[in-house]
Amino acid sequence: MGVTTRPRRTSPIRVLIAKPGLDGHDRGAKVVARALRDAGMEVIYTGLRQSPEEIVRAALEEDVDLIGLSILSGAHMALFPRVLALLKRQRAASVPVFAGGIIPDEDAKRLKRAGIRAIFGPGTSLGEIVSTAEKLARSRA
Repeated sequence: MGVTTRPRRTSPIRVLIAKPGLDGHDRGAKVVARALRDAGMEVIYTGLRQSPEEIVRAALEEDVDLIGLSILSGAHMALFPRVLALLKRQRAASVPVFAGGIIPDEDAKRLKRAGIRAIFGPGTSLGEIVSTAEKLARSRA
C-alpha cells in the first residue's frame, strides 16, 4: 500500500485581517498585513470598526484560509468569541483565527481555550507572525 499525500498548495494563502469593535487604531494591523503580503500571502484588510458578523461574512465571501483579528480596545473577550461562534454557526470553524493586540495573559489563555489559535502581543516579531500564519494555513490544508 502506498502513502498518500496531500496535493501541494499552488495558490497563495488568503488571510483576512480585521479590526473588530470600536477600536480606531489600525497601524499594527496594517504592519502585519504588509508583512503577510510581503511573505507572498493574499491579504484582505476589512478596515476599522467591523462587527463580528461583518468579519465572518467577509471571510466567507473571500474564501480565506485564515482570519487575523487585531484589537487594542479591551473588548477582545466579547468580540473574539463572537467571531468564533459565528464561524461555527456557518460551518466554517475550520478557518483558523489568530489575534493580536493588548490582551492580558489570563485573557489570552481563555481565548486560546475558546479556539483562538495564536495570540501575539506587542513586540512580537513579524517573522514569528508570518511563520505562525503559514503553519496555521498548512494545518488547515
